[in-house]
Amino acid sequence: MDLFAQAPRHQPLAARMRPRTLDEYAGQAHLLGPGRPLRQALEQGALHSMIFWGPPGVGKTTLARLLATLADAHFVTISAVLAGVKEIRQAVEQARQQAAQNGRQTILFVDEVHRFNKAQQDAFLPFVEDGTLLFIGATTENPSFELNNALLSRARVYVLKALEQPALEALLDRALADTERGLGQHTLSLDADARRMLLDAADGDARRLLNLLEIAADLVDDGGTIEQAQVADLLNDSRRRFDKGGEAFYDQISALHKSVRGSNPDAALYWFARMLDGGCDPLYIARRVVRMASEDIGNADPRALTLCLNAWDVQERLGSPEGELAVAQAIVYLACAPKSNAVYKAFNAAMRDVAEQPSHEPPLHLRNSPTKLMKELGYSVGYRYAHDEPEAYAAGEDYFPEDLEPRQYYQPVPRGLELKIAQKLEHLRGLDQQSARKRRS
Repeated sequence: MDLFAQAPRHQPLAARMRPRTLDEYAGQAHLLGPGRPLRQALEQGALHSMIFWGPPGVGKTTLARLLATLADAHFVTISAVLAGVKEIRQAVEQARQQAAQNGRQTILFVDEVHRFNKAQQDAFLPFVEDGTLLFIGATTENPSFELNNALLSRARVYVLKALEQPALEALLDRALADTERGLGQHTLSLDADARRMLLDAADGDARRLLNLLEIAADLVDDGGTIEQAQVADLLNDSRRRFDKGGEAFYDQISALHKSVRGSNPDAALYWFARMLDGGCDPLYIARRVVRMASEDIGNADPRALTLCLNAWDVQERLGSPEGELAVAQAIVYLACAPKSNAVYKAFNAAMRDVAEQPSHEPPLHLRNSPTKLMKELGYSVGYRYAHDEPEAYAAGEDYFPEDLEPRQYYQPVPRGLELKIAQKLEHLRGLDQQSARKRRS
């Protein structure tokens, strides 16, 4: 199929401005610059199956089309949202016909390939393997999690990045000046503030930039100037790049969590604001903040957990924006609090032992004996009631199963309240040692 067949009459600006050459292609210099891997493969005619991974609007589809054109390959595109095994078989048949009739190689481009299930991904593997077609997949999701290992082993993953400011500026200028495909015939201009707002709102997405520019251009007459107020009206309901449940979502919550763990309240607030700006449910963040309180602060400052639960409650009761301020307060408190993952590590170690060990029974002296039969069987016999012991501590008592060596899962850190907890536990261990010496003597 012809990549550059005559465009439909009302084709959007973003589609009209698709680059026709690598020199027109915006961004991705780390892949297409001189001496870079993909550029070398092109120049050497050594195309291979590949996966383009990157956020929306960075040129994944455009680059696939360019590669097909430069390699003089037959280009077949399908969307994983709409297509199935039937469409894959049709693409394979086209590839065979092209090879037989014209000797041309076929590139099969699968958009949003992460939406294919395992069976669909497996369907075209034999034809990639035998060279019937070259496969190029595009995805916004992490291929490590979303694609089969069999497919990943046959395709090289290229990471496409959000477009940086210079690339966006060049694209904007070209769209305004191009009289054939852009807006040049309308001789429009941008005032400085409108230009800055458009570039900021694009957020690294070329398609978004051109769509916003086209809508703004419709608001002014030929020869006019697009002004800040007009762009501001367009952006009232805009959201920055944030894919709920997708890669950007987990990247940003990870950045928030790591900023808290790293005791940086300013960075933590930034990522909190980014997620809110992207449309994230504040209750989701409040829930994750409670998790942070236990995982990263723990008993170094037990008040953190209470504060975070209170913030969650405020968010549920008051909603936005009042609730978000309470969550922000909790985030700042966590970032500034002393850190300890001792409880988190201890809990994981205990869970690991339980999973790997047999189901040990509680020793008889630790069991309740509410009935006569239980008492006759020895339940509770020998149990030492801690409150009746010196310092309310039964020194030397063993609370683990009889056939399991006692463990020390919880090891407090020398920070915050856990410093005091560590001292208390050390004192109790000393009492245990004294008790053991008395039993031996």
